[in-house]
Amino acid sequence: MPPALAPGKICYIQIPADDVDRSVRFYETVFGWNIRRRSNGEVAFDDTVGEVSGTWVTGRPPSSEPGLVVFVMVESVAETLETIREAGGEVVTPLTPQGEGEAFATFRDPAGNVLGIGQQP
Repeated sequence: MPPALAPGKICYIQIPADDVDRSVRFYETVFGWNIRRRSNGEVAFDDTVGEVSGTWVTGRPPSSEPGLVVFVMVESVAETLETIREAGGEVVTPLTPQGEGEAFATFRDPAGNVLGIGQQP
């Protein structure tokens, strides 16, 4: 099934990276994103449900101070935080329960970007 396309949908993300290969390994390991190489040589990704795509960009400073924070859905925040640490990331905000079965946390990827993870019941 193709992605839902409609005005207002978040559809594309550019993630700053100082080492694209390292960032690719991190996001592939932590989230299982589908990695692909474009005809121009750029490395791109699609999320696990094929709804959001993007690429890593060099020459841009990381989003290291939380302002706008993108959250990635996970099955378990606790387990994903362990995978993040093992893959070279750092926990910024630890697991924070938000009610019955909901939780979130934020992390810094190897390039220094701060993103979030969240789980739903």
